[in-house]
Amino acid sequence: MYSDPKQCLYCTNNETLQSLMIEICHLRVSRLFLFKEQSYRGRCLVAYDQHVNDLNELTDEERNAFMADVAQTTRAMQKAFNPEKINYGAYSDKLCHLHFHLVPKYVDGLDYGGVFQMNPGKEYCTEEEYAELIAKIKENL
Repeated sequence: MYSDPKQCLYCTNNETLQSLMIEICHLRVSRLFLFKEQSYRGRCLVAYDQHVNDLNELTDEERNAFMADVAQTTRAMQKAFNPEKINYGAYSDKLCHLHFHLVPKYVDGLDYGGVFQMNPGKEYCTEEEYAELIAKIKENL
């Protein structure tokens, strides 16, 4: 399945994307977002700049740059929030745009030792709290 970039929430930067995430910044070859739903404190997503379906479609150079963005982000998340572990998810069954979910997990937190939920719908922040989370990530990028 290959989706039309004109229908892609990452490519069109549409209302669905804006209702789910806040764009933090642009990295080497991708965009970094903070999830608005914060049951996993500090949860982010890295989306490749171009409308690519899968990691295996990238050249070695493009893949290395994308994975450098992912690693840079998780290093920043580790420094900013000190989770026990960061889970990586690259799901795109219905949304064919290369992206990685980066989900911090905490020993006493939601789903520790199990699979993270895509959207638990439990914890949202104030604008000030989102700004604080973003600032912590940015200062560690």
